[in-house]
Amino acid sequence: MTGGEPRLLAWERRLDWPLTGLAVIFLGVYAFDVLNRGLGQAQHELIDVVLTGLWVLFGIDFAVRLGLAQDRRAFLRTHLLDVLILLLPMARPLRALRVLTVIEVLNKRLRGRLQGKAAVYIVATTMLVTLVAALAVLDAERDAPNAKITTFGDAIWWTVSTIATVGYGDVYPVTVEGRIVAATLMMGGIALLGVITGSVTTWFVTSVRDVEEEVEQTGDRLDDVLAEMRLLSTRVHDLEARLTGSGQLGNATTTGGAVPSGDAARLGIRPDGGGR
Repeated sequence: MTGGEPRLLAWERRLDWPLTGLAVIFLGVYAFDVLNRGLGQAQHELIDVVLTGLWVLFGIDFAVRLGLAQDRRAFLRTHLLDVLILLLPMARPLRALRVLTVIEVLNKRLRGRLQGKAAVYIVATTMLVTLVAALAVLDAERDAPNAKITTFGDAIWWTVSTIATVGYGDVYPVTVEGRIVAATLMMGGIALLGVITGSVTTWFVTSVRDVEEEVEQTGDRLDDVLAEMRLLSTRVHDLEARLTGSGQLGNATTTGGAVPSGDAARLGIRPDGGGR
């Protein structure tokens, strides 16, 4: 969409690295908050203020991009997921979903940096989604009554089985927030499997095409060689025909008759009648 939006494209280029840095900081601070159970209430509140401030900055960036877009309706239609990710955490019980805002920012950076490297991009994206989803579901679930996901190991296991669309059912979210993360992850897992399948198919088709091109080039070279051989054969036959017609070849090879010195030199015959 930004291809015909010069102002929007310029803004995105200008904020590309800063937003990437903010996303990495957001993810690091959020992971520190979730994984350190020994933090006090004041520390959690300070971290929450930092995360909220970063989340607001992402919201401001989205608002600016919306304002720069020439067709705002089309922009919103193509960024519905961004809108939901930004709006849902405004509800207090869904604040853990703020971490999902970093996925789009970091994924855009990965997509740009790893263009043409499908395998590396898929692995990096899978690792990013796994980490973010595991942190979000652990944050939402571990203090809930009858929680099944209470450790980071449980969260990672649940995330991997969900992305793989296996769903063993031994651990599962019980809160609304956790189930929203689960639904998002399920859709992302299906999309990710589609990307993997498409990448493998593309690789296979490209490999077959490369082999076909090599075979075709080899065939063309063989055709050129055969054409040269036919041309040489034709010239040899023409030369034999001219020599036979003039009688020089027969005289030189059968009777040992004298051959003019010029012709002898051209045919490689010594004056005594011998060959070269």
